[in-house]
Amino acid sequence: MNVEMWVRALKAARAGAEVSQEALASLTKWSPSTVAAIETGRRRPTMEFAVAADEALATGGLLAELLKAADQERGPSWFVPWRGYEQQATRLRAFEACLVPGLLQTEEYARAVISAGGLHPPAVVDELVAVRLERQLLLSRSMPPYCVFLVDETGLHRPVGGPAVLDAQLGRLLEVADLPFVRLHVIPLSVGEHVGFGGGFVSADLPDGDRVLYLENAARGHVIDDPEILRLIDRKWDSLLGEALSTSASMDLIRKLKVTP
Repeated sequence: MNVEMWVRALKAARAGAEVSQEALASLTKWSPSTVAAIETGRRRPTMEFAVAADEALATGGLLAELLKAADQERGPSWFVPWRGYEQQATRLRAFEACLVPGLLQTEEYARAVISAGGLHPPAVVDELVAVRLERQLLLSRSMPPYCVFLVDETGLHRPVGGPAVLDAQLGRLLEVADLPFVRLHVIPLSVGEHVGFGGGFVSADLPDGDRVLYLENAARGHVIDDPEILRLIDRKWDSLLGEALSTSASMDLIRKLKVTP
């Protein structure tokens, strides 16, 4: 299943229900231009749209299931399980030692990170960037997860993509930090050594009360729910948060580093 097949399924369902493109837009509360962009492949459908279309066309959840299958084919196979947990999470806690977290990256910053070293052909880079940007849609949901981000100050100095890209990325951090469900803390260079040198991690609290971790090494990422490792990461998180600046002081630091107003 791919997105092109999903679009064909949508068109078939719409035709079977004798619902025009404009009528579908009205029923789903999406704009006609958005529906047209989805049906012509200019915009990738979101799960929210698929669910709304299922309700409007009385397909019994078919479009949502097909889109879920299509999404599972995108990006590295080892990352698929984490994407599901990330979308379900009620709280996310993320630490990055040398970069801006993926959920907060601008398109240009993400492209520079993913294309570094020429490890992927251009088409794969485009796909991975698209997946990363789609993950960020959870920050604009009506009920987003509560998010806490810890970023080492080194990641705010590294000119990923060049000075202009970094400057725009710093502006993006200031925007996201204003969201009521987001807290952003910076661990200043003055701290020196800390327990995060081993690498970044993300912890997700799930609706059923369970927790999972996402850890990466040089080759791939891993989803982990081992209680012992969860406890270790909790201790690291507490230590890192204790070393970090307050949210207001973190924003002041980012503003000082930003070149343009």
